[in-house]
Amino acid sequence: MDMDDSEEFTRPNITNAGSKTFHWLMTLALLLILPSISTTLVFAEKVHTAFFLQIVSLVYAVIEALFLRFPDGDGHEDRTSRGTAWFLLFLNALTVFIGSMNSGANWFMNKNGETKKEFHWIAKLGEKSVRIIHRTLSVLLTLTGWVKSCLAPVSMFGFCREIHTGQCLAHGIMGTAFIGYGLVYALILVIPRIRETKHRNSQDFYDSLVMTVWGIVNTFTEHRWGREGWGHGDYQHTAMGIIWWSGGLLGLYLGRGGRRTWIPSLLLIYTGWAMSEHNQHLAISTKVHYMFGLSLMLGGAIRIAEISFLLKDARSIPGKIMSFQYLPSFCLIESGVLFMAANEEQLRLVLRLEADHSSYIMVVTSAAFLIYLWFLLLLELFLNLTSSNRIDLSKYASVSGSEPNPDAEGNFATDFELDNFDHGEER
Repeated sequence: MDMDDSEEFTRPNITNAGSKTFHWLMTLALLLILPSISTTLVFAEKVHTAFFLQIVSLVYAVIEALFLRFPDGDGHEDRTSRGTAWFLLFLNALTVFIGSMNSGANWFMNKNGETKKEFHWIAKLGEKSVRIIHRTLSVLLTLTGWVKSCLAPVSMFGFCREIHTGQCLAHGIMGTAFIGYGLVYALILVIPRIRETKHRNSQDFYDSLVMTVWGIVNTFTEHRWGREGWGHGDYQHTAMGIIWWSGGLLGLYLGRGGRRTWIPSLLLIYTGWAMSEHNQHLAISTKVHYMFGLSLMLGGAIRIAEISFLLKDARSIPGKIMSFQYLPSFCLIESGVLFMAANEEQLRLVLRLEADHSSYIMVVTSAAFLIYLWFLLLLELFLNLTSSNRIDLSKYASVSGSEPNPDAEGNFATDFELDNFDHGEER
């Protein structure tokens, strides 16, 4: 088996490992995990509790921006990590400000119960607009917390500088996109209102649309057409863009009218196969890319089996989720985490630590398990919060004295769930 000669790599001199690890765990907890909980609460209309948690995140964001650093071995923190800390501070502050309005705080009202002059624009926004803005900012806060949590190790190890910046950006953006794709799959699977929707277009139609757009962007941005020569990587990434928009267009055609289609899943298989054949300068990099491609191919194949054989082209099994259906989401999340962890500098660090590809892949896959677990817990929290106030009225006669309606329970549950998702109020 091909292995890299680790003797040419010196073991890294890691300083203050304990304090840096604790700092990163605090950042993970207070700038990513806590905002993700508050975002779930905001969507479940538990705004007061979410507002309190966002204040806690804001306090830590202030401390993070003013006093805490993620320095490398030479004591320097890169500008991207530092800038993200300040951006998080202002985004947290804005989210808390909008959250105070959404939670009904009266600090912008005068003694007569009227809006103060400097806050007249708040009254013009309206309650629904404030709710939408607060939800949007809460999601952005969680996404930015994810970016900060990923940038911290990059800064501490001095990665992604000079000529390595482009590769790190590509791996970070694409890896996060695959993770997000897997989380969207999980969201659609777990939330009944979305899973059993009667919308005119299926999920596969929108998957095809996104792949078409992304493929067009990839085709014309991965290589400077007419301004530079073609290289090995240019051919691979441009070809991937071409197959995405070509297949995406076919998926749009086959998925019209709400029909299911396997095209997006097939594109994942081709993408995974291409990545598994993607030879790198380092043997460990080739092996990690192979595992990334394998995960994508497995996810695509399972998705085809789910659509064609398990669901038989239906959108869902009413009121039921098969254990098999959780696997495609995990495969996408694992592939995304593997791709983020496959940049060259990071893999050189693995060699410098005298570890091998199998150990590294298992640790990275462990992160994928934890990410998937956390997202499923958030979805479970949302479902419990939005269903806690449901009342069964099917066993009671109406005011007019008529007999109970045997279908009332199902109709009421559905109607209440839809209403709660958009207009529920915290008690």
